[in-house]
Amino acid sequence: MKIRLKVGGCAGFAGDRYDAALAVAQTLANEDGPRFLVFETLAERTLALSQDPSARAARQRMMLKRLSVVLPLCMASGIKIVGNFGSWTPHETASAIADLCNTLDCAQPKVAVVTGDDLIGKVPVDVLKTLPGDAEHEDFNRLISANAYLGAFPIAEAFDHGADIVVTGRIADPALVLGPMIHTLQLAPNHWDALACGTLAGHLIECGGQVSGGYFADPVTKPVPNLAWIGFPIVDITDDFICHLRKPENTGGFITRQTVIEQLLYEIHDPAAYLTPDVVLDLSQVTVTECGQDKVLVSSPKGLPKPDSLKTTLCFEAGWYGETEISYAGLHADSRGLLAIEVIRERAAMLFPDLPLRCDLVGVSSVFASNVGMAPPDDPEWLGNSHDVRVRVATFSDDKAQVAALCADVEALYTNGPAGGGGVRIQLTPRITTGSVMVPASSITTQIAMYCNGKAIEISPVRQEAICHD
Repeated sequence: MKIRLKVGGCAGFAGDRYDAALAVAQTLANEDGPRFLVFETLAERTLALSQDPSARAARQRMMLKRLSVVLPLCMASGIKIVGNFGSWTPHETASAIADLCNTLDCAQPKVAVVTGDDLIGKVPVDVLKTLPGDAEHEDFNRLISANAYLGAFPIAEAFDHGADIVVTGRIADPALVLGPMIHTLQLAPNHWDALACGTLAGHLIECGGQVSGGYFADPVTKPVPNLAWIGFPIVDITDDFICHLRKPENTGGFITRQTVIEQLLYEIHDPAAYLTPDVVLDLSQVTVTECGQDKVLVSSPKGLPKPDSLKTTLCFEAGWYGETEISYAGLHADSRGLLAIEVIRERAAMLFPDLPLRCDLVGVSSVFASNVGMAPPDDPEWLGNSHDVRVRVATFSDDKAQVAALCADVEALYTNGPAGGGGVRIQLTPRITTGSVMVPASSITTQIAMYCNGKAIEISPVRQEAICHD
């Protein structure tokens, strides 16, 4: 049993911690063999928010700050990087990485860009409307994006052609690990059990600190040590397709059989048939074994032939969100908060009858879609015991002026009562809804561009010879 590659999970979402990746990079820099860092930073929510140019620019700044922590060490140590931080503008991201290397005074990497996920203009809207999924109630006249989840083979292809960094847009999260594995072991597209192993490895580390106890932690039932400095995971993949999970030494959290099992089942609908672009992963017979402190073996995944369609996320313009918050503190704060909600509901029914309205007491009832989690107002265990409450009022509409007017009416609670309101915050943001459809894989073309020495090398279709463009 020989370890063939080592992959560190360095981000689980766009706003993840910057410092945790450094410990992973430092650990791998002191080891040998093929080593990779993966950054999963493109959730559906992130993709939708990146429609706004200012938000997109802010996220690129975050990406560059994240890479600046590890890039000099990776370039000096031969550690390769792959991430879906390309979002809507992967070619711009590649250019920004080159500029960052100049700023950091480190060697210029070969940066590959994987594209093909953006289906706008490639798959007609009339066709998207007819595909199976959950978007049948959306207004396709307001469609602003359609991005397919690509698979791992384009990433492998990019590394085959010498990439140091691979930048993608929308891609299946586990593919960020499977791609390096395909490249390292030169796996065939029908080596199902091997592809299942790489997909399993990707699923285990794609969320960063979750598998190290982050999402697992509950101080009452499942305490986790040193949570403030949780270590991000590393997976070692052997030639017999076993995943060895670990984390950097002297970091917080832990990796145990329990944390791994929770992560195995995270966002999984059917453990026997986890659909990905490269393979259908069967987790039902997986074995999870602790083999030391912060060391867990995961083995026996099974792979079935991949589906013939790819999940595609659709984003639609949907008007404006409006949120207003106001706090009440001190004696009878809870009663005053409830009275504020009563006042807002009464006024909104008269002044804004067409606006949907949600009113929450943050910390009492503000998560569920109904008041199911809220204690009755006359419950002696609750009423009179909350000396600090925050009222949140939210609405949405295509009519931005109406949304703004309702928010202003909530702010008017300041002087019109109840007593003692303060700390008002108002936020109006564009509203984007999402849906999904299944697009035939045969209708999607993937391309790769390599940036090196001022030249772009396109590789299309995958597994073909590169053509250099001066």
